[in-house]
Amino acid sequence: MLSKKAQYAFHALTYLVENQERGPVLIAEIAEEKKISLKFLEQILLELKKGGVLGSKKGKGGGYYFIKPPESIPLAKVIRIIDGPIALLPCVSLNFYEPCENCTNENCGINSVMAEVRDATLRILEKKTVAHITRL
Repeated sequence: MLSKKAQYAFHALTYLVENQERGPVLIAEIAEEKKISLKFLEQILLELKKGGVLGSKKGKGGGYYFIKPPESIPLAKVIRIIDGPIALLPCVSLNFYEPCENCTNENCGINSVMAEVRDATLRILEKKTVAHITRL
């Protein structure tokens, strides 16, 4: 399940897509329009900036903006930046692998099924981009 933080990130990104012709968008405007706490949104946008999705400009005409076209930003990238692994188990995660806590055999049936779930999910999330979730 997507965290509330990831859901807010997607709401903020859709607002930025819808207003990107205007240039950088103020964080306060996004927070007000999308009904997101300003402090929480600051954390989210900072993570997206550190993750290479957004840039920011200070001063007059400042705000947040895309550093790459939204059509080139996979949803999987945003989820990984905000929530971490996409896989349901750490032992099948591609980017955040960890052995399961009480597992003695990583080739168990659960691992096998969860790897299939991960692969199916990634097939969609790697193809769909930030532009796909916008109503334009």
